[in-house]
Amino acid sequence: MNFISRQIENRCKKALGRRKSILLLGPRQTGKTTLVKSLNADLFINLAQPETRQKYEKDPGRLTREVEAMTPEFPLVIIDEIQKVIPLLDAVQDLIDSQIAQFILTGSSARKLRREGDANLLPGRVVILRMDPLLVSEMTSLSPSIEELLLYGSLPQIIVEKSIENREEDLFSYVTTYLEEEIRSEALVRNIGAFGNFLKLAALESGAISNFHKLSQDVGVANQTISEYYQILVDCLVAERIEALSQSHTRKKLIKSPKFLIYDLGVRRIAAGEGRDIPDKYMGDLFEQWVGLELLRLLRTVPQKSSLLFWRDQAGAEVDWIVERENQYTPVEVKWTENPTIRDARHVHAFVEEYPNSSRGYVICRIPRAQKLSDTVTALPWKELHLVLEDR
Repeated sequence: MNFISRQIENRCKKALGRRKSILLLGPRQTGKTTLVKSLNADLFINLAQPETRQKYEKDPGRLTREVEAMTPEFPLVIIDEIQKVIPLLDAVQDLIDSQIAQFILTGSSARKLRREGDANLLPGRVVILRMDPLLVSEMTSLSPSIEELLLYGSLPQIIVEKSIENREEDLFSYVTTYLEEEIRSEALVRNIGAFGNFLKLAALESGAISNFHKLSQDVGVANQTISEYYQILVDCLVAERIEALSQSHTRKKLIKSPKFLIYDLGVRRIAAGEGRDIPDKYMGDLFEQWVGLELLRLLRTVPQKSSLLFWRDQAGAEVDWIVERENQYTPVEVKWTENPTIRDARHVHAFVEEYPNSSRGYVICRIPRAQKLSDTVTALPWKELHLVLEDR
């Protein structure tokens, strides 16, 4: 596979330029190893290799001795899949504090790093970054259709595969080995069958406002267990939790329950047990999820504190996504249409009127070029979603 330039690389290089160390988290096969290998480390340790992992498991102090023996001043050390040998974090902290070396640590499970509350997450010592599936702007040489992205997702090894049958086979293998085995093993529950049923339902419910009570009835476990299961998916970087914007001066009955998004739409489809023949009436829902995931990925490429929310009241007014940056709200409505109208923007207008720290909004759809729908709302093509963040 040809190397695909990633936007998060700039943030990595800036952090290294400030002599900071990095903790790069991300699901499997999002490109973490490929990226860090391009940064020319003085020492690369891959803990995914059993022989290497066993050496450091038996003797964590080996890392300190190896780094102290290195000849470059302030060497760059990369440790891939750091969660596989948690005791190494103590040695890493000591080497960072002593200014002997800087590190890039990669991991595919925040849960393992926190297990039993005794892991050293290096507070204040590392810049924590997130590696996601590909952004549209990173697929310039591929140019997938929006239908492809909704069906097959954005994992690098999937999207570069030209054969549709191979994509399907690779996605199935990925879900089986990663979700079915690794994520289930992370559940730390006795009822593996219940967790497996939950996993399928969570994929089917991706993007919907969560209803723990209904899921608990369907799976046959307590509400609290459903909450714990979702936290497992979030900690394992498989699901994104999106909070509701529930503060309003005039609307008293805003929805407060969160949404959960499976991090990749190809993975979501296979985990849900769905085929490739998706009825057109469901494409709008998938398109909404895709826009939410793309906004999350875009927000992670910029250093400013930001978050993604949604807004809905019990009377039916809703905005699919709210981008919050520097205490400013930008409402984003998603429509599976090639002919947007002012009616598509009615809830965006209501939101802008409701919140004084919101001045304009967007409707994301399938038009070829941007259209002005009103003084405060612009319709954007899905390929130009990044302009939502650039309009400051």
